Amino acid sequence: MIRRLFSTLIADYPPVGEFLPAAPPPNGGHPASSSASPAFRSSRLESLNWLHSVSPCFPVSGDRIDIIQEPALFYDTLVAKCAGAKRRIMLASLYLGIGSLETRLVDAIHANMKKNTRLTVDVLLDFTRGTRGERNSQTTLMPLLEESDNCRLSLYHTPVLRGITKRLAPPRWNELLGIQHMKLYLVDDTVIISGANLSNDYFTNRQDRYVMIEDRGLADFYANFLKKVQEFSLKVDRTGEAKLHENWNMLPYKSAQVDFATEARERIRSYFRGVMDRQRSICDEDKASDTWIFPLIEMGQLGIHHDSLATRNLLSGCLKDSQLKLATGYFNLTETYMDTLTKDCQAECCILMAHPNANGFLGAKGPAGGIPAAYSLIAKKFAQKLKESGQDHRVTLLEYERTGWTYHAKGLWYYLPGSTLPNLTLIGSSNFGERSVNRDLEAQICLVTTNGGLQRKLQAEYDNILQHSAAAETERPVPRWVRAVVGLFRNFF
Repeated sequence: MIRRLFSTLIADYPPVGEFLPAAPPPNGGHPASSSASPAFRSSRLESLNWLHSVSPCFPVSGDRIDIIQEPALFYDTLVAKCAGAKRRIMLASLYLGIGSLETRLVDAIHANMKKNTRLTVDVLLDFTRGTRGERNSQTTLMPLLEESDNCRLSLYHTPVLRGITKRLAPPRWNELLGIQHMKLYLVDDTVIISGANLSNDYFTNRQDRYVMIEDRGLADFYANFLKKVQEFSLKVDRTGEAKLHENWNMLPYKSAQVDFATEARERIRSYFRGVMDRQRSICDEDKASDTWIFPLIEMGQLGIHHDSLATRNLLSGCLKDSQLKLATGYFNLTETYMDTLTKDCQAECCILMAHPNANGFLGAKGPAGGIPAAYSLIAKKFAQKLKESGQDHRVTLLEYERTGWTYHAKGLWYYLPGSTLPNLTLIGSSNFGERSVNRDLEAQICLVTTNGGLQRKLQAEYDNILQHSAAAETERPVPRWVRAVVGLFRNFF
């Protein structure tokens, strides 16, 4: 029985298949099909032309993009946007908290719905996290569902959680198998892409990143993308019962896992390919934009490896004399990323992670309390790997520590040779770890820009985080039990 209970914790078998026609090569060169793809007008961005072959491109004006630096401003912006929404609100997050700030956000949406009958509201959360406890995300949102047909709550349920594991795995533990982790917030034609969830800490004293983009085309893309994810998620009705979406016929925990994953993957892939074809012609005709947005997603349990391939290609394709600043709230980089940074990346690298005192798991009950030490151990091993490879002079490790704050920011800033400001950034939900690649639903954007004002904003964002950072301590003691289990369970945190 125990073996059956933990069988899904040992191995998952997502379907094998290519997500988009042109996958980036591992050496950072141009894909074979790049000649048929659009290219950046500036020769300075030539080394990044491969991005056009791996993702739809949305050309925009950098003046329509803002970088939010503080969680309180993120919260105030989100509330104000939702209170004034005219047509649509779409919120995708791991969960919605149950405190006063979260209630105020829901009240703002509720009040807007009462006076604007044309407003549609869609919320996508994770099933296990969103229903944890007697009071939870679902119960917080039920007043909206009970009052209007214009509100839809969708809960993504991983197809891996099934059978005896689903019956016996307790709350929190069942979240280890896979979750909806994307953080996408749409209001009318505004898109906020972040790594922040919708809960008190992320609105007050948990450092994250937040990019706000005003663009109808990009907003429509993400609205339709989220609708596709809603199709294979469970729909909560007015009674609180989670049922199948009207356009889906397979329960994630009862149907064959391979059938569920294959159909979900095909719907997402078909959508992306259609958008990619349409955006190619738009990019060909565009002559005025100074910023380009490339949406990236990762859904490992559904057989979609997209963001991880693009990220690997970006790391391996860094030019000599370039700079790379990488941040993650949880230092658990995949072996592929660590190997790429060590062996293939030519950039001067700075990697920023949470100090144990700024780790959200600090002080947690049970085994979770050992997670900060596990991250420290992984960082120590990576530092040793860099030294053994003779690359420790090129890669610097930093830790974020700020009294009363936790750290959750992730992404990267890339500087082409000779540039003092970022030319590219990755921002979204991925922590660049094993979970992000193999278990959870993730969404990032790759933003390339020549807009000086936006570049300065991105630099200010990084500097704001960096001011609370110092050289990483890689020799702190790690409990023996953490050393014993970190390798076995690394795929789960």
